[in-house]
Amino acid sequence: MGTRWVTDDLRFYAQICSPGLDCTTIGIKPMRHLCPFLLCACLLLTACRSLIDFLAFHPDDSYILPSGALPSGTEEIFLKAEDGVRIQALHFPDPSSDTITIYFHGNAGNIYHRLDDYQRLRRLGTSVFAVSYRGYAKSEGSPSEAGIYRDGKAAFDYVTKVMGFLPSRIFIFGRSIGSTVATDLAQDKDIAGLILVSPLSSARDLAAAMVLEFATILFVEAFENDKKIKRLKAPLLVIHGNRDGTVPIGMGRIVFDAAISQKTFHEIEGAGHNDLSSRFADRYWTAISVFLKQSSKNR
Repeated sequence: MGTRWVTDDLRFYAQICSPGLDCTTIGIKPMRHLCPFLLCACLLLTACRSLIDFLAFHPDDSYILPSGALPSGTEEIFLKAEDGVRIQALHFPDPSSDTITIYFHGNAGNIYHRLDDYQRLRRLGTSVFAVSYRGYAKSEGSPSEAGIYRDGKAAFDYVTKVMGFLPSRIFIFGRSIGSTVATDLAQDKDIAGLILVSPLSSARDLAAAMVLEFATILFVEAFENDKKIKRLKAPLLVIHGNRDGTVPIGMGRIVFDAAISQKTFHEIEGAGHNDLSSRFADRYWTAISVFLKQSSKNR
């Protein structure tokens, strides 16, 4: 990814630093003097991107369950992203349902730490397709913002083209950092609905909330849910705990307010970032169940 960023940034800076200039008149000497500065700028941007990815992702590839230890009926699937990285997914089928929910988990642990949530979601009347990002569990590669977006696209392509689900019968679910993949993937698609749990509005907002204002300049254009959500056409459900000390509820409000599609905001009193589906299970799962049923009828 580093090479790609340097190449793209050099092309960008060459365009903005010499608009409308006639090289036959001025020669190339001025650009030769600028090259060291441009190279340094590009290397800095690449380093910033690597730092963002380092801070954003905390994969666990040590807690691995053998296929035989998975819940009964679970299918382990491997698919390839467009850049060739092999990605793991778990399919929890519900033969009685014609909908499926593509689930993108948070930034720590891995796919195996969420097995209870996947099964609980399936019991609400939808098949579940849980995605393991690159670098997590049995997936190849290393996680990055651009990379997990590719993983999301690969999952959607598999569910539609291989499994045969119509987009209108697909829900996309993203929790915490998974909200960024879900929102990116849901743009401009006629899906059944988008569920975001504890979503961040952007990396820059998150840095500011963590009292890291000095770092906000590094996070420009990273994980921009607040901008991408404007291109959502499907119904939206946002769930957020009002005592979330990791991703403050104000970020969920920013994402919600920016959306122009049909939308519902479900605030859970007293809930933090990691206890929504357990300690506050009744309110959490009820909100999701209602949304799934209502959105399924309307598509």
